[in-house]
Amino acid sequence: MALSPAVFLDKDGTLVHDVPYNADPNKVRLRDDAGPALASLQRRGYRLVLVSNQSGLARGMFQETALERIWAAMADALSPYGVALDGIYYCPHHPDGSVPEFAHRCDCRKPAPGMLLRAAEELDLDLARSWIIGDILDDIEAGRRAGCRAILLDVGSETEWRSGPYRQPDRIAASLTEATADIIASESLGATQGDTPPEAAQWPG
Repeated sequence: MALSPAVFLDKDGTLVHDVPYNADPNKVRLRDDAGPALASLQRRGYRLVLVSNQSGLARGMFQETALERIWAAMADALSPYGVALDGIYYCPHHPDGSVPEFAHRCDCRKPAPGMLLRAAEELDLDLARSWIIGDILDDIEAGRRAGCRAILLDVGSETEWRSGPYRQPDRIAASLTEATADIIASESLGATQGDTPPEAAQWPG
């Protein structure tokens, strides 16, 4: 079976506006350009996979049934654009959690690449042809450690700017529309993770 490229998407701050530890589906709001951007990627054959840290579970702030309502709200919001996510992966763990089942270190909480690696195995994805879009450098590190290219959505979410060998994005974009354009433009270049892009990403500021 031929492997498919994917675009991995962080949830809070990237696909939807960030409401910390949100368990209320009525507060789910897509970024204004999310629907058209994802529709464009899906038309070009990219699988769309959500990868989200959900430490609110480990902290006892909500139950997994609440997340199911969040996923349903996101599906409803994307449906008018003809977009359906191909997979949703979330990490419920945090070492400082209060729920024993989830209060430990793991290999899935970003910046670890576990969610992406699992998705690649289960959905037959080609990680070398895939991308991650996220609003903080932990997203970038998770993607690059999995072998993907990475786009930082520069919307003011990252505050620490902690450097590291996997934390330099291939691109920095101001919107999902711009990130999508970068991904589509890269197709004609035949670039893969690790190649030097023609316009190297520069740190904001």
